[in-house]
Amino acid sequence: MVSLLGKSAADLRALLAGWGQPGYRGDQLYTAIYRRRSRDLSRVPTLPRPLRERLAAEFSAERPRIASKFQAADGTIRYLLRLEDAKTVECVLMPEDGSVTAAGPRDTICISTQAGCAVDCQFCLTAQLGLERNLTAGEIVGQVLLVAEENSLDPAARPLNLVFMGQGEPLLNFDNVMAAVRLLADPAGLALSTRRMTLSTAGIVPGIERLAGEAVRPKLAVSLNASNDEQRSRLMPINRKWPIAVLLDACQRFPLGARERLTFEYVLLGGVNDTAADARRVGKLLRAMPAKVNLIAWNPGPTLGFATPEEATVLEFQRILRDANVPAFIRKPRGREIYAACGQLSRAEAGQ
Repeated sequence: MVSLLGKSAADLRALLAGWGQPGYRGDQLYTAIYRRRSRDLSRVPTLPRPLRERLAAEFSAERPRIASKFQAADGTIRYLLRLEDAKTVECVLMPEDGSVTAAGPRDTICISTQAGCAVDCQFCLTAQLGLERNLTAGEIVGQVLLVAEENSLDPAARPLNLVFMGQGEPLLNFDNVMAAVRLLADPAGLALSTRRMTLSTAGIVPGIERLAGEAVRPKLAVSLNASNDEQRSRLMPINRKWPIAVLLDACQRFPLGARERLTFEYVLLGGVNDTAADARRVGKLLRAMPAKVNLIAWNPGPTLGFATPEEATVLEFQRILRDANVPAFIRKPRGREIYAACGQLSRAEAGQ
C-alpha cells in the first residue's frame, strides 16, 4: 500500500480534492498523521466513516518495521529497521537522563537518510555497504515517529534532539531530507525545533550552498577529520572533488543565527591525524571562523585497520585547539559495544 508518511498538507489536500472532498479534510488528515501520530487511517475520528474506509483501503501511515533491537549498558538503543522493499537501515536513540540543561533533560535520535552510503570514508563501517538507495521523506520521518512511540517520547514535554548522522550522506538526498525537515518542524505537525536538528555532511559543497538558501533548515555540522588535503583525500575521497579550501569557503558563507557556530566533527585516528601538528593546522584553518570542533576518538570496527587514540592524545589535541581560540569538545561515545556509535552503523548483529 502507498504510504502517506512524507506527504505535506498541500499533498493531502490535493489527494482528497481529487475525491471531491473539501480542503479542510486534507488538513484533518495531516493533523491525524503527524500531530496525533495515527497509524490506522480507518480510525481517524475527525473524518467521516466512508472516507476513513477508503483511505485505509488504499493507503497506510505505517512506520518502518523493527527487524532487530539492541540496547547498550548506557541506555543507547540501536534499531535495525526493515523498509517496504526489504532494505534495512539503522537509527539510534541516545537517552540523556543525566544531562540536565535549562531546557530540561534531552534525548537524541540519530536517523539515516540513505540505505548505505556512497561517500566511502575509510574509517566508517557504513561506507563498506555502498549506496543502495535514497530514503523517502516518509521513511526519514517514520524513523522519528517509530522511536518516539517506542519510548513514549513527547517533544512538547521533553526536548528532543535530531541528528541526521546515521547511514548515508544527507546532502546527496537533498530534496527528500529537506521535505522531511519541513514536516518535522511544521508547527501544525510534529513541531520539532530546527534549533535541535543537526545535519552532518562529509563536505558536499553544492549541498551546503543549497542548504544555505532554505528558509527552514537544520544546523550544519561538517566532518573535517584531517588537517590538510593530502591527509583528507586519503581518508575521505570526496575531498578530491571539494578540497578543504573550497569546503571552508562554502562554510564561511553559510548564514548563521545569533551566537550560532558551525560545528566541525573531527574523528581522531591513532597515529594518523591526531598529532600536535595536526591540531595546530586545524586551529589555523578554523580560528577565524565562528566554529566549534567536536573531537571523536575513533570507534573501532572490524576490518578497517585504524586504532583509537589514547585519552592523553585526545586531551592534548583539545588543549591545542582551545589555545588557538577554537572551542573544542570531546564527544563521549554512546552504544559502542552494540555498534551504535559514530561511524559504526553497518547493520551488524554484534551486541545481541
